[in-house]
Amino acid sequence: MQATNNATNKIFEVAARIRELREIAGFSREEMAERTEVSLEMYVQYEDGQLDFPFSFIHKCALELGVEITDLMEGKSARLTQYTVTRKGQGTVTAREVGLEIRSLAPLFKKKIAEPYFVKYEYSPEQQKSPIHLTRHSGQEFDLIMSGALKVQVGEHTEILHEGDSIYYDSSTPHGMIAVEGQDCYFCAVVLPGEETEELEIRDTIVAAKRTEGRIYEKFVEGVEDENGLVKEIKYKNADEFNFAFDIVDAIAEKKPDKVAMVHVSRNMEERKFTFRELSRSSSRVANYFKSLGIKKGDRVMLILRRHYQFWQAILALHKLGAIVIPATNLLVEHDLTYRFNAAGVSAIICTGTGKVAEEVDKALKDSPTLKHRIIVDGVREGWRDFDTEARMFSSTFPRTEDSIKGDDPMLMLFTSGTTGYPKIATHSCKYVLAHFATAKYWHNVNPDGLHFTISDTGWGKALWGKLYGQWMCEAATFVYDFDRFDASVILPMFKKYHITTFCAPPTMYRFMIKEDLSKYDLSSIEHATIAGEALNPEVFYQFRKATGISLMEGFGQTETTLTIANLVGMRPKVGSMGKPVPNYDIDIVDHDGNSVQQGETGEIVVRLKDGKPPMGLTLGYYNNEKGVPEIDLSDGMYHTGDTAWKDEDGYFWYVGRVDDLIKSSGYRIGPFEIESVIMELPYVLECGVSAAPDEIRGQVVKASIVLTKGTEPTEELKKEIQEYVKHKTAPYKYPRIVVFKDELPKTISGKIQRNLL
Repeated sequence: MQATNNATNKIFEVAARIRELREIAGFSREEMAERTEVSLEMYVQYEDGQLDFPFSFIHKCALELGVEITDLMEGKSARLTQYTVTRKGQGTVTAREVGLEIRSLAPLFKKKIAEPYFVKYEYSPEQQKSPIHLTRHSGQEFDLIMSGALKVQVGEHTEILHEGDSIYYDSSTPHGMIAVEGQDCYFCAVVLPGEETEELEIRDTIVAAKRTEGRIYEKFVEGVEDENGLVKEIKYKNADEFNFAFDIVDAIAEKKPDKVAMVHVSRNMEERKFTFRELSRSSSRVANYFKSLGIKKGDRVMLILRRHYQFWQAILALHKLGAIVIPATNLLVEHDLTYRFNAAGVSAIICTGTGKVAEEVDKALKDSPTLKHRIIVDGVREGWRDFDTEARMFSSTFPRTEDSIKGDDPMLMLFTSGTTGYPKIATHSCKYVLAHFATAKYWHNVNPDGLHFTISDTGWGKALWGKLYGQWMCEAATFVYDFDRFDASVILPMFKKYHITTFCAPPTMYRFMIKEDLSKYDLSSIEHATIAGEALNPEVFYQFRKATGISLMEGFGQTETTLTIANLVGMRPKVGSMGKPVPNYDIDIVDHDGNSVQQGETGEIVVRLKDGKPPMGLTLGYYNNEKGVPEIDLSDGMYHTGDTAWKDEDGYFWYVGRVDDLIKSSGYRIGPFEIESVIMELPYVLECGVSAAPDEIRGQVVKASIVLTKGTEPTEELKKEIQEYVKHKTAPYKYPRIVVFKDELPKTISGKIQRNLL
């Protein structure tokens, strides 16, 4: 009884110290519960002395309150600074539970950089039949087995350790252990405290959107999911007969005519809602209009329509008519347009009357012999047909015929970014749309009852990823704001006003958003947020999550593909990782000879063909205007992306950079993205591009070209500060030996940094 009373008194003493230190630190009970990763109810019981404390709780309290564990356990500070001896069987007991005892091996030593513990795990037959209980905390841990055997689970991996074996791991990864092989296990554990756990945290599983039955898309595509909603396989059906405009839009219009397909806000803040029936009928009118002008199946038609609602009418009309759509940006000027008109053999253009792009088209006309039809939207111009006036006069019925395009027929051409030369023209068939089912359902996580918002001009392939194909296949409405210039203070209130549920944007837009005081805006409607367009700098992720509580889910793909690698719903994503391959793509990382590389080794991302056939969503090839057909070399059984990455032990991909961007210095292969990400953490850096600079001794050295924020003075001291910062955040050989400050960085039309021009 006396021993029990002593133990109870000890618990109350420790609980009182925790409460006192918490109050001094100014933390509420709710805050401490969150910081120690326990429920509020559990924390209150610990602090009131109603429950004995597990070691993990005491350890986290000590870290959060800035004291030694001995301050909590013994009520006194450590006082030795040179050495301390702990005899066998001694040491402060920091945790004692059923089957577990942990003793601190240096309780009286000051300024420890790590905590050493002697740990005993008792063997339990019952534990052998149950899943290992997992926990996580900040920092790293080293365990050395002294006797017995220990089964350790770290993440999704399990190891059996025996006497003399050791393991070193990131302790923010879910981990746990039990004694095995019929005997108790004794080991020495060394715990190194770390920074905030959220920066390394593997988040809990994200459950997929609610399952829905009886959808139109089920005639053509089916996702096979596990119990968490993680897609394991994608099956395609009737793909050879598929045409998006007829089989999705018209079919939904017939079955659910009043279902909203798009909420559109013009640059003048004029609101419009379009149902599937309205878009079905208006696109048929436009198809009849185009047909009357002589536009026919196989013609290449360019759309430069910003975010005008007429874009959706026109692209559906062209899919019905069988002409090939070429989306383009209104940022193009005469030179760009002349190249594109001739490279693709463009016969017609539907162009916005806003801005000066129509004027640039007229300038290019003299050197563009194939261009026969110029049609203007939202304006009037001499020599141009008036879309808004003329198209409305035609019939709203456009029947499908035996000659309508479908399956493998080409329907879309997209110009690549052209980071190292003239843009190529990736050609896609009608089947391309089917592969975007995964984009919308398993990455964007759209819901038929929700509203999805992707920020992208219709001139980019990103608009097709997030403002049309997959979303409407899943019967989800899309939100479109036709702004002239991105203004976060204007866009942020729209989330509440229109109840936007899912959101996707490139990192640049997120950077603008996090510079705002997000506490002023109600973003509670957002259920899921994704990011793509360029590799995600971790700083953007952390700042957005800190402000909103929402984790950004990165995805990767190219103009030539649909979504290929991503953090999908149902999986546990890793911060900063591209994610894992989407099931319809066989993704690998290979060396220069086409051989698969080992885990952790950098190589080129490739898409492997299946049974000699390209997967759904991969380009038909690059259009050759002289031959009039798309061409692509897949003779080695792979599509080469030109992007490099490495894969970790859990199968997650981590982006490195373009093949041509890799820096080879003193035998090291250095990817620019990691260094750019570190430099972007500095508050005075607005933009950064890392490239190779020639060096007689090392071959190449790292060069950082930096645009500073307004008001920051470019000095030699600042260069040294940046170099030192990188040295401490990455391997020292990666730091930029050359730092230059620039007013702006060279970019492609699509906004990607041209590192070869740095």
